[in-house]
Amino acid sequence: MIAGASGNAVPLTVTPLAQPPVTAAPVALTMGDPAGIGLEIALKAWLQRAHHELTPFCFYGNAGSLRARAAAFKLDVPVTVVDDPRDASAVFARALPVREIALAAPAVAGEPSSGHAAAIISAISNAVADARAGLVRAVVTNPISKTVLYEAGFKYPGHTEYLAHLAANEWPGGSYHPVMMLAGGGLKVVPLTIHVPLKDVPALLTRDLIIATVRILTDALHRDFGISRPRIAVAGLNPHAGEAGAIGIEDRDIIAPAIAALAAEGFDITGPLPADTLFHASARQTYDAALCMYHDQALIPVKTLAFDSGVNVTLGLPFVRTSPDHGTAFDIAKQGVASPLSLVEALRLASTMSQRRALLPV
Repeated sequence: MIAGASGNAVPLTVTPLAQPPVTAAPVALTMGDPAGIGLEIALKAWLQRAHHELTPFCFYGNAGSLRARAAAFKLDVPVTVVDDPRDASAVFARALPVREIALAAPAVAGEPSSGHAAAIISAISNAVADARAGLVRAVVTNPISKTVLYEAGFKYPGHTEYLAHLAANEWPGGSYHPVMMLAGGGLKVVPLTIHVPLKDVPALLTRDLIIATVRILTDALHRDFGISRPRIAVAGLNPHAGEAGAIGIEDRDIIAPAIAALAAEGFDITGPLPADTLFHASARQTYDAALCMYHDQALIPVKTLAFDSGVNVTLGLPFVRTSPDHGTAFDIAKQGVASPLSLVEALRLASTMSQRRALLPV
């Protein structure tokens, strides 16, 4: 997916909190695939730091590649390497701070290479380790290409699964069930199943999976978004939410019992609701987040409302992680036209979420 350059996107609504002091730990921003648009949008986000009131972030990547990309696109961005990411806050006003990650081969825009895989992975693992050490307060990840990583022997299905693995290593003893949430245009959605064929979805739906996901979602809405009593709407799987079993039995036999069990525990939850009437303007006012049954059911509405500014948030981890809701866009990486808006919103949301967590009692 390409990053659009539209100026008409609806930005993600983030309740502002007081700006942290300049001595506070910054947000870590991983480089993603250096042949994609990650370097470009990082440079552009830094240039727009004052306009969007961005809190300091530290780029985990290769300083030389950043400088080369800035020169190629005529972006006036000074780049400064820092040994300790906490130093990023002091230099952020005058330069883009970088936690240096060496590249085994030069990064050429639009030309992905498995030779970059080790550095891409290192940027992610170093950012998570620094989050565990308290050197950064959140992790924002630029897009990666799974194909590039697979060619180098990467054994995880994707970004999120690797982050869950790192969390288990850095925070031993924890059991982490990562949940993907997309936020933008006043809408928050969670797909219960993600990158699986549509024909496999019904067999993957279980009462336990729905209950576990709603628990994680509700906790995140309360803790990270400041919603005192989160309202969850659950979409049905089948047309008309199954029509009491006339159009499929999953809504009646799996989804509805899970919702009833959660409601009995005191969760503010409704459904299963027909997905075709769940996302119009007045319906969206009745819930804080929607749980959907499969990938496109969740992503089509949020991308319609906020194609250029949506944010991917991983819930259920012991650290804050957000990401732009787009891919590496190798096809436009040489053109210098990528919009940084989704990254800007990801940085803003990560900052706000981490500030909210910091206010919680230990």
